[in-house]
Amino acid sequence: MRTVVVGGGVVGLTTAYELAVRGHEVTVIEAERCGAGASHGNAAKIAIAESNPVPAPGVLLQGIKWMLRPDSPLSIKPSLAPGYLKFLLRMARHCNARDFESGLDLHLRLGEDANELFDEYQRQGIDFEMHDRGVLLAFETRKRFDEHCESLPALESAGHHPQHLHGDEVQEAEPALSDRIRHGLFFPADRQIEPDSLTAGLLAKLAELGVVVREHTRVKRFVRSGETVTAVVTDDAEVIRTEALVIAAGVPSGGLLGELGQRVPIYSGKGYSIDYSPAPFELRTSLTLEDARVAVTPLNGMLRLVGTMEFGSTDYSVNEIRVEAIRRAGREAFHAWRDGEGERTPWAGSRPMTPDGLPVIGRLDSVANAYVNSGHSMLGLTLAPGSARLLAELMTDGSPSLPAEQLAKVSPNRF
Repeated sequence: MRTVVVGGGVVGLTTAYELAVRGHEVTVIEAERCGAGASHGNAAKIAIAESNPVPAPGVLLQGIKWMLRPDSPLSIKPSLAPGYLKFLLRMARHCNARDFESGLDLHLRLGEDANELFDEYQRQGIDFEMHDRGVLLAFETRKRFDEHCESLPALESAGHHPQHLHGDEVQEAEPALSDRIRHGLFFPADRQIEPDSLTAGLLAKLAELGVVVREHTRVKRFVRSGETVTAVVTDDAEVIRTEALVIAAGVPSGGLLGELGQRVPIYSGKGYSIDYSPAPFELRTSLTLEDARVAVTPLNGMLRLVGTMEFGSTDYSVNEIRVEAIRRAGREAFHAWRDGEGERTPWAGSRPMTPDGLPVIGRLDSVANAYVNSGHSMLGLTLAPGSARLLAELMTDGSPSLPAEQLAKVSPNRF
Protein backbone atom coordinates (compact mmCIF):
# COMPACT_ATOMS: atom_id res chain seq x y z
CA MET A 1 0.00 0.00 0.00
CA ARG A 2 1.33 3.43 -0.93
CA THR A 3 1.40 5.53 2.24
CA VAL A 4 2.46 9.12 2.91
CA VAL A 5 3.63 10.02 6.42
CA VAL A 6 3.64 13.77 7.09
CA GLY A 7 6.21 14.52 9.80
CA GLY A 8 9.84 13.48 10.23
CA GLY A 9 10.25 13.58 14.00
CA VAL A 10 10.72 10.47 16.10
CA VAL A 11 6.99 9.64 15.97
CA GLY A 12 6.79 10.04 12.18
CA LEU A 13 10.00 8.10 11.52
CA THR A 14 9.10 5.19 13.81
CA THR A 15 5.66 5.09 12.18
CA ALA A 16 7.26 4.98 8.74
CA TYR A 17 9.52 2.15 9.92
CA GLU A 18 6.69 0.05 11.34
CA LEU A 19 4.66 0.50 8.15
CA ALA A 20 7.61 -0.24 5.88
CA VAL A 21 8.44 -3.54 7.59
CA ARG A 22 4.77 -4.50 7.11
CA GLY A 23 5.07 -4.00 3.36
CA HIS A 24 3.87 -0.42 2.86
CA GLU A 25 5.50 1.71 0.16
CA VAL A 26 6.21 4.77 2.33
CA THR A 27 7.06 8.39 1.58
CA VAL A 28 7.90 10.73 4.48
CA ILE A 29 7.35 14.48 4.05
CA GLU A 30 9.07 16.78 6.54
CA ALA A 31 8.72 20.58 6.47
CA GLU A 32 12.17 21.18 7.95
CA ARG A 33 15.00 18.73 8.70
CA CYS A 34 14.04 15.35 10.14
CA GLY A 35 14.35 15.28 13.92
CA ALA A 36 15.12 19.00 14.19
CA GLY A 37 12.20 19.96 16.46
CA ALA A 38 11.19 18.50 19.80
CA SER A 39 12.78 15.22 18.71
CA HIS A 40 16.15 16.98 18.96
CA GLY A 41 15.74 19.08 22.10
CA ASN A 42 13.88 16.65 24.35
CA ALA A 43 15.03 15.21 27.69
CA ALA A 44 16.78 12.34 25.87
CA LYS A 45 15.25 9.57 27.94
CA ILE A 46 12.69 6.79 27.97
CA ALA A 47 10.72 8.23 30.88
CA ILE A 48 8.50 5.36 32.02
CA ALA A 49 8.77 6.57 35.63
CA GLU A 50 7.55 10.02 34.53
CA SER A 51 4.63 9.01 32.33
CA ASN A 52 2.20 11.31 34.14
CA PRO A 53 -0.17 13.27 31.87
CA VAL A 54 0.35 17.03 32.08
CA PRO A 55 -3.21 17.76 33.31
CA ALA A 56 -3.06 16.87 36.99
CA PRO A 57 -4.88 18.05 40.11
CA GLY A 58 -3.85 21.65 40.75
CA VAL A 59 -1.69 22.10 37.63
CA LEU A 60 -3.55 24.99 35.99
CA LEU A 61 -4.16 26.67 39.34
CA GLN A 62 -0.43 26.53 40.01
CA GLY A 63 0.22 27.91 36.53
CA ILE A 64 -2.07 30.86 37.20
CA LYS A 65 -0.29 31.54 40.50
CA TRP A 66 3.04 31.51 38.63
CA MET A 67 1.90 33.82 35.81
CA LEU A 68 3.68 36.81 37.36
CA ARG A 69 6.91 34.84 37.85
CA PRO A 70 8.99 35.08 34.66
CA ASP A 71 11.22 32.19 35.76
CA SER A 72 8.49 29.77 36.87
CA PRO A 73 8.62 26.12 35.67
CA LEU A 74 5.06 26.42 34.30
CA SER A 75 3.84 29.46 32.38
CA ILE A 76 0.41 30.23 30.92
CA LYS A 77 0.53 33.21 28.58
CA PRO A 78 -2.76 35.12 28.56
CA SER A 79 -4.58 35.12 25.23
CA LEU A 80 -8.08 35.90 24.03
CA ALA A 81 -7.88 33.56 21.03
CA PRO A 82 -11.10 31.48 21.20
CA GLY A 83 -9.37 28.19 20.33
CA TYR A 84 -6.70 28.71 22.97
CA LEU A 85 -9.21 29.60 25.68
CA LYS A 86 -11.28 26.54 24.82
CA PHE A 87 -8.13 24.40 25.00
CA LEU A 88 -7.31 25.69 28.51
CA LEU A 89 -10.90 25.20 29.69
CA ARG A 90 -10.87 21.64 28.40
CA MET A 91 -7.56 21.01 30.11
CA ALA A 92 -8.92 22.41 33.36
CA ARG A 93 -11.72 19.83 33.28
CA HIS A 94 -9.11 17.06 33.14
CA CYS A 95 -7.09 18.36 36.11
CA ASN A 96 -8.65 15.88 38.53
CA ALA A 97 -7.50 12.68 40.21
CA ARG A 98 -9.71 10.32 38.17
CA ASP A 99 -8.57 11.55 34.75
CA PHE A 100 -4.97 11.79 35.93
CA GLU A 101 -4.91 8.16 37.06
CA SER A 102 -6.65 7.03 33.87
CA GLY A 103 -4.15 8.94 31.72
CA LEU A 104 -1.18 7.57 33.63
CA ASP A 105 -2.49 4.03 33.16
CA LEU A 106 -2.86 4.57 29.41
CA HIS A 107 0.64 6.04 29.08
CA LEU A 108 2.07 3.07 30.97
CA ARG A 109 0.29 0.68 28.60
CA LEU A 110 1.60 2.52 25.53
CA GLY A 111 5.12 2.68 26.93
CA GLU A 112 5.35 -0.70 28.65
CA ASP A 113 7.32 -2.27 25.78
CA ALA A 114 9.46 0.79 25.00
CA ASN A 115 12.74 -0.74 26.21
CA GLU A 116 12.06 -4.01 24.38
CA LEU A 117 11.07 -2.20 21.18
CA PHE A 118 14.21 -0.05 21.20
CA ASP A 119 16.27 -3.20 21.83
CA GLU A 120 14.54 -4.75 18.82
CA TYR A 121 15.36 -1.67 16.72
CA GLN A 122 19.04 -2.19 17.50
CA ARG A 123 18.82 -5.90 16.69
CA GLN A 124 17.36 -4.93 13.32
CA GLY A 125 20.41 -2.78 12.61
CA ILE A 126 19.19 0.66 13.67
CA ASP A 127 22.27 2.24 15.21
CA PHE A 128 21.85 4.81 18.01
CA GLU A 129 23.27 5.74 21.43
CA MET A 130 21.34 4.21 24.34
CA HIS A 131 22.19 3.87 28.04
CA ASP A 132 20.70 1.90 30.91
CA ARG A 133 21.28 4.17 33.91
CA GLY A 134 17.79 4.38 35.41
CA VAL A 135 16.41 7.65 36.75
CA LEU A 136 16.53 9.29 40.17
CA LEU A 137 13.65 11.61 40.98
CA ALA A 138 15.25 14.05 43.40
CA PHE A 139 13.34 16.10 46.00
CA GLU A 140 14.40 18.88 48.34
CA THR A 141 11.44 18.58 50.68
CA ARG A 142 9.51 15.72 52.23
CA LYS A 143 6.28 17.45 51.19
CA ARG A 144 7.10 17.24 47.47
CA PHE A 145 8.31 13.66 47.93
CA ASP A 146 5.05 12.63 49.63
CA GLU A 147 2.94 14.39 46.98
CA HIS A 148 4.71 12.49 44.23
CA CYS A 149 4.33 9.19 46.07
CA GLU A 150 0.55 9.50 45.68
CA SER A 151 0.94 8.39 42.04
CA LEU A 152 3.16 5.40 42.85
CA PRO A 153 0.38 2.75 43.15
CA ALA A 154 -0.33 2.99 39.41
CA LEU A 155 3.36 2.62 38.58
CA GLU A 156 3.85 -0.23 41.00
CA SER A 157 0.80 -2.08 39.67
CA ALA A 158 2.51 -1.93 36.26
CA GLY A 159 5.65 -3.48 37.75
CA HIS A 160 7.72 -0.32 38.36
CA HIS A 161 8.89 -0.37 41.99
CA PRO A 162 11.23 2.49 42.93
CA GLN A 163 13.83 2.48 45.66
CA HIS A 164 12.97 5.06 48.36
CA LEU A 165 15.96 7.13 49.46
CA HIS A 166 16.27 9.61 52.32
CA GLY A 167 19.05 11.73 53.76
CA ASP A 168 22.56 10.54 52.92
CA GLU A 169 21.15 7.63 50.91
CA VAL A 170 20.45 10.11 48.11
CA GLN A 171 24.11 11.18 47.85
CA GLU A 172 25.21 7.55 48.07
CA ALA A 173 23.07 6.84 45.00
CA GLU A 174 24.31 9.96 43.17
CA PRO A 175 27.48 11.48 44.68
CA ALA A 176 27.27 14.59 42.46
CA LEU A 177 24.16 15.83 44.28
CA SER A 178 24.45 18.53 46.93
CA ASP A 179 23.07 18.18 50.45
CA ARG A 180 20.12 20.29 49.32
CA ILE A 181 18.55 17.11 47.90
CA ARG A 182 17.23 15.04 50.82
CA HIS A 183 14.78 12.56 49.27
CA GLY A 184 14.68 10.42 46.14
CA LEU A 185 12.91 7.71 44.17
CA PHE A 186 15.18 5.58 42.01
CA PHE A 187 13.63 3.71 39.06
CA PRO A 188 16.20 1.31 37.56
CA ALA A 189 14.42 0.52 34.26
CA ASP A 190 14.42 3.99 32.68
CA ARG A 191 16.91 4.51 29.87
CA GLN A 192 18.60 7.36 28.01
CA ILE A 193 18.77 7.85 24.23
CA GLU A 194 20.74 10.49 22.37
CA PRO A 195 17.93 11.69 20.06
CA ASP A 196 19.96 12.89 17.08
CA SER A 197 21.64 9.48 16.84
CA LEU A 198 18.19 7.84 16.87
CA THR A 199 17.02 10.08 14.01
CA ALA A 200 20.16 9.26 12.00
CA GLY A 201 19.76 5.54 12.70
CA LEU A 202 16.11 5.51 11.68
CA LEU A 203 16.82 7.46 8.47
CA ALA A 204 19.56 5.02 7.50
CA LYS A 205 17.25 2.06 8.10
CA LEU A 206 14.38 3.68 6.21
CA ALA A 207 16.67 4.22 3.21
CA GLU A 208 17.63 0.55 3.38
CA LEU A 209 13.91 -0.36 3.34
CA GLY A 210 13.27 1.83 0.29
CA VAL A 211 11.38 4.59 2.11
CA VAL A 212 11.52 7.96 0.34
CA VAL A 213 12.20 10.87 2.73
CA ARG A 214 11.50 14.41 1.51
CA GLU A 215 12.98 17.02 3.86
CA HIS A 216 12.40 20.80 3.61
CA THR A 217 9.11 20.03 1.85
CA ARG A 218 5.76 21.41 2.97
CA VAL A 219 2.27 20.12 2.30
CA LYS A 220 0.35 22.63 0.21
CA ARG A 221 -2.93 20.75 -0.01
CA PHE A 222 -4.58 17.33 -0.07
CA VAL A 223 -6.38 15.91 -3.09
CA ARG A 224 -9.57 14.07 -2.20
CA SER A 225 -11.94 11.81 -4.06
CA GLY A 226 -15.10 11.32 -2.08
CA GLU A 227 -14.17 10.17 1.41
CA THR A 228 -10.53 9.34 0.63
CA VAL A 229 -7.27 11.22 0.13
CA THR A 230 -5.71 10.29 -3.20
CA ALA A 231 -2.67 12.57 -3.27
CA VAL A 232 -0.59 15.10 -1.37
CA VAL A 233 0.49 18.24 -3.23
CA THR A 234 3.75 19.77 -1.95
CA ASP A 235 4.89 23.37 -1.95
CA ASP A 236 7.04 22.68 -5.04
CA ALA A 237 3.93 21.44 -6.91
CA GLU A 238 4.83 17.76 -6.76
CA VAL A 239 1.81 15.47 -6.62
CA ILE A 240 2.48 12.39 -4.47
CA ARG A 241 -0.16 9.72 -5.03
CA THR A 242 -1.20 7.78 -1.97
CA GLU A 243 -3.59 5.11 -0.75
CA ALA A 244 -3.20 6.03 2.93
CA LEU A 245 -2.18 9.17 4.78
CA VAL A 246 -0.65 9.55 8.26
CA ILE A 247 -0.35 12.94 9.99
CA ALA A 248 2.51 12.79 12.51
CA ALA A 249 3.76 16.37 12.40
CA GLY A 250 3.77 17.38 16.06
CA VAL A 251 2.18 20.77 16.78
CA PRO A 252 1.36 21.49 13.09
CA SER A 253 -0.73 18.31 13.05
CA GLY A 254 -3.74 20.27 14.31
CA GLY A 255 -3.75 22.57 11.29
CA LEU A 256 -3.20 19.73 8.82
CA LEU A 257 -6.05 17.74 10.35
CA GLY A 258 -8.26 20.81 10.07
CA GLU A 259 -7.61 20.84 6.31
CA LEU A 260 -8.94 17.27 6.28
CA GLY A 261 -12.15 18.43 7.93
CA GLN A 262 -11.42 17.27 11.48
CA ARG A 263 -10.77 19.55 14.44
CA VAL A 264 -8.23 18.08 16.84
CA PRO A 265 -7.00 20.47 19.58
CA ILE A 266 -3.20 20.16 19.47
CA TYR A 267 -1.42 23.20 20.89
CA SER A 268 2.16 24.13 21.66
CA GLY A 269 3.83 23.53 25.01
CA LYS A 270 7.18 25.29 24.71
CA GLY A 271 10.22 23.91 26.49
CA TYR A 272 13.97 24.55 26.72
CA SER A 273 17.12 22.46 26.82
CA ILE A 274 20.78 23.26 27.45
CA ASP A 275 23.63 20.95 26.44
CA TYR A 276 27.00 20.90 28.17
CA SER A 277 29.76 19.30 26.10
CA PRO A 278 32.11 18.13 27.38
CA ALA A 279 30.08 17.28 30.47
CA PRO A 280 31.31 19.42 33.43
CA PHE A 281 31.04 16.45 35.83
CA GLU A 282 30.10 12.78 35.86
CA LEU A 283 26.71 11.36 36.83
CA ARG A 284 25.86 7.77 37.67
CA THR A 285 22.23 8.12 36.66
CA SER A 286 19.84 10.48 34.95
CA LEU A 287 17.80 12.67 37.27
CA THR A 288 14.78 14.88 37.50
CA LEU A 289 15.07 17.75 39.98
CA GLU A 290 11.43 17.63 40.97
CA ASP A 291 11.20 20.93 42.86
CA ALA A 292 12.55 22.87 39.85
CA ARG A 293 10.97 20.51 37.25
CA VAL A 294 14.32 20.13 35.49
CA ALA A 295 15.51 16.88 33.87
CA VAL A 296 19.24 16.13 33.84
CA THR A 297 20.44 13.47 31.39
CA PRO A 298 24.04 12.25 31.00
CA LEU A 299 25.04 11.08 27.51
CA ASN A 300 28.36 10.25 25.86
CA GLY A 301 30.57 13.26 26.61
CA MET A 302 27.55 15.47 27.20
CA LEU A 303 25.09 16.58 29.86
CA ARG A 304 21.59 17.82 28.94
CA LEU A 305 19.30 19.92 31.16
CA VAL A 306 15.66 20.32 30.13
CA GLY A 307 12.87 22.29 31.74
CA THR A 308 9.85 24.63 31.72
CA MET A 309 6.44 24.40 30.11
CA GLU A 310 5.02 27.47 28.40
CA PHE A 311 1.43 27.37 27.20
CA GLY A 312 0.58 30.01 24.62
CA SER A 313 4.07 30.58 23.19
CA THR A 314 4.07 30.48 19.40
CA ASP A 315 7.73 31.19 18.62
CA TYR A 316 11.02 29.41 19.19
CA SER A 317 12.90 32.37 20.66
CA VAL A 318 15.02 31.67 23.72
CA ASN A 319 13.88 33.42 26.89
CA GLU A 320 17.08 34.01 28.84
CA ILE A 321 15.18 34.30 32.13
CA ARG A 322 13.85 30.75 31.75
CA VAL A 323 17.22 29.43 30.65
CA GLU A 324 18.82 30.97 33.73
CA ALA A 325 16.22 29.26 35.91
CA ILE A 326 17.33 25.91 34.46
CA ARG A 327 20.98 26.79 35.11
CA ARG A 328 20.12 27.81 38.66
CA ALA A 329 18.50 24.43 39.27
CA GLY A 330 21.75 22.74 38.25
CA ARG A 331 23.85 25.16 40.30
CA GLU A 332 21.83 24.43 43.44
CA ALA A 333 21.51 20.66 42.96
CA PHE A 334 25.14 19.73 42.15
CA HIS A 335 28.12 20.62 44.32
CA ALA A 336 30.51 20.28 41.33
CA TRP A 337 28.56 22.71 39.14
CA ARG A 338 30.67 25.36 37.41
CA ASP A 339 28.80 28.08 35.53
CA GLY A 340 29.41 28.25 31.81
CA GLU A 341 31.72 25.26 31.53
CA GLY A 342 30.97 23.41 28.31
CA GLU A 343 27.65 25.19 27.74
CA ARG A 344 26.27 25.15 24.19
CA THR A 345 23.62 27.44 22.70
CA PRO A 346 20.29 26.81 24.47
CA TRP A 347 17.44 25.29 22.47
CA ALA A 348 13.73 26.15 22.57
CA GLY A 349 10.93 24.26 20.86
CA SER A 350 7.33 23.11 21.02
CA ARG A 351 5.83 19.86 22.27
CA PRO A 352 2.36 18.87 20.89
CA MET A 353 -0.14 19.11 23.76
CA THR A 354 -3.75 17.95 23.96
CA PRO A 355 -6.31 19.13 26.55
CA ASP A 356 -6.60 15.70 28.19
CA GLY A 357 -2.84 15.10 28.07
CA LEU A 358 -3.19 11.96 25.94
CA PRO A 359 -1.80 11.27 22.46
CA VAL A 360 -3.97 11.14 19.35
CA ILE A 361 -3.68 7.84 17.49
CA GLY A 362 -6.08 6.33 14.97
CA ARG A 363 -8.21 6.86 11.88
CA LEU A 364 -10.15 10.05 11.23
CA ASP A 365 -13.92 10.04 10.98
CA SER A 366 -13.72 12.70 8.29
CA VAL A 367 -11.52 10.75 5.84
CA ALA A 368 -11.66 7.00 5.31
CA ASN A 369 -7.93 6.48 4.66
CA ALA A 370 -6.38 9.20 6.85
CA TYR A 371 -4.76 8.55 10.22
CA VAL A 372 -2.97 10.53 12.92
CA ASN A 373 -0.15 9.83 15.38
CA SER A 374 0.57 12.97 17.37
CA GLY A 375 -0.07 14.86 20.63
CA HIS A 376 2.49 13.01 22.78
CA SER A 377 3.37 16.13 24.84
CA MET A 378 6.70 15.52 26.66
CA LEU A 379 6.63 11.75 26.09
CA GLY A 380 7.33 11.57 22.36
CA LEU A 381 10.53 9.58 22.74
CA THR A 382 9.00 7.30 25.38
CA LEU A 383 5.77 6.55 23.53
CA ALA A 384 6.99 6.68 19.92
CA PRO A 385 7.74 2.98 19.35
CA GLY A 386 4.54 1.77 21.04
CA SER A 387 2.41 4.36 19.25
CA ALA A 388 3.99 3.55 15.90
CA ARG A 389 3.40 -0.17 16.39
CA LEU A 390 -0.21 0.46 17.45
CA LEU A 391 -1.00 2.61 14.41
CA ALA A 392 0.67 0.12 12.06
CA GLU A 393 -1.48 -2.63 13.58
CA LEU A 394 -4.62 -0.55 13.01
CA MET A 395 -3.64 0.17 9.41
CA THR A 396 -2.58 -3.32 8.39
CA ASP A 397 -4.13 -6.28 10.17
CA GLY A 398 -6.82 -4.60 12.27
CA SER A 399 -5.67 -6.41 15.43
CA PRO A 400 -4.41 -3.67 17.78
CA SER A 401 -2.51 -4.59 20.92
CA LEU A 402 -4.45 -1.97 22.92
CA PRO A 403 -7.93 -2.86 24.22
CA ALA A 404 -10.93 -1.09 22.65
CA GLU A 405 -11.59 0.95 25.81
CA GLN A 406 -8.03 2.34 25.71
CA LEU A 407 -8.16 2.89 21.95
CA ALA A 408 -11.17 5.14 22.43
CA LYS A 409 -9.15 7.32 24.81
CA VAL A 410 -6.53 8.08 22.14
CA SER A 411 -8.90 8.23 19.15
CA PRO A 412 -8.83 11.50 17.17
CA ASN A 413 -12.62 11.33 17.14
CA ARG A 414 -12.93 11.73 20.93
CA PHE A 415 -12.97 15.50 20.57
